[in-house]
Amino acid sequence: MRQILAAAGFSFLLVLIFTPVAIRILRRKSIGQFVREDGPKAHIVKKGTPTMGGIVIIGGALTAYAVSHFVGRPTQFTPSGLLAVGTMVAMGVLGFIDDYLKINRRRSLGLNKTAKILGQAAVAIGFVWAARFTQAVEEVSFVRPMGFALVGVLFALWIFLIIAATTNGTNLADGLDGLCCGSGAMVMGAYVIITFWQFRHACGGLEGLPACYNASDSLDLALVAASMVGALAGFLWWNAAPAKIFMGDTGSLALGGGMAALAILTNTQLLLIVLGGLYVVEVSSVVMQVIAYRLFHRRIFLMAPIHHHFELLGWPEFTVIVRFWVLAALSVAFGLGLFYGEFINSGGAG
Repeated sequence: MRQILAAAGFSFLLVLIFTPVAIRILRRKSIGQFVREDGPKAHIVKKGTPTMGGIVIIGGALTAYAVSHFVGRPTQFTPSGLLAVGTMVAMGVLGFIDDYLKINRRRSLGLNKTAKILGQAAVAIGFVWAARFTQAVEEVSFVRPMGFALVGVLFALWIFLIIAATTNGTNLADGLDGLCCGSGAMVMGAYVIITFWQFRHACGGLEGLPACYNASDSLDLALVAASMVGALAGFLWWNAAPAKIFMGDTGSLALGGGMAALAILTNTQLLLIVLGGLYVVEVSSVVMQVIAYRLFHRRIFLMAPIHHHFELLGWPEFTVIVRFWVLAALSVAFGLGLFYGEFINSGGAG
């Protein structure tokens, strides 16, 4: 427990202290946000706000994750923890490229859809290869593996779907000050609880016991999640409305990659749909808008993602943010309730 608290606390302090430094550097280099021309007019004032703050989040989380292993009784790095961190960094790099292209082209469009999909596919392929050395199993899972095995290409496609859906969800939610950062901290907080619970109810080895969890892997994943909670909380201090810095795609894609990796490595893949209910709503609104426009040439929402719809209805931005945070909190609470309830009903870890 001390290591988990140290990971969260240290990453919080690092990001809280170094984000203002990043703001000054980004302003000096004129690395600022570009806003959608068709977006809410109130967002025009955000143009030029420093972006790519995800670099600070990733850096703070990685440093705290590494240092926490040497707090108290030193613990080992595990394949599961390193894979979660690697996925987060890889998606952060993809987001960094997207942000860089926006800044270089001086417009709000970076990588095209094909390039993003190829990048996500590359990360998924790497994840599938590395997952062989972790506690992840080749089965669809909710709170634990469900006995429905996915082999070969099917497993790779499933991993790609999880990573792509989650990263796109967090990316779409990153449209209002602090919305993605605050909700992301809640989901990561849920994974601190889940991984710590699995650590305390581990049953040693995995061979022949796909529903069991390895203690060292679970603790390492808890350190990853705790480091992200602290980093996001520290960044939210400066990202809350009115934001002084944005995380950019560098941060939102890294956050989504980290969530997806934790869901797969804790064998709670479908539970992520519940925990990340806010992101499901955001993605669904875009999908519904596109389908309605292409089939019927009409829009369901004034603008998608749905948070912009409420802005155009006249809701103040801060009202939208807080109400969406409430939705995120309820989703996390419901997801944790499902996790705990199923775990108890099934008789624990055995």
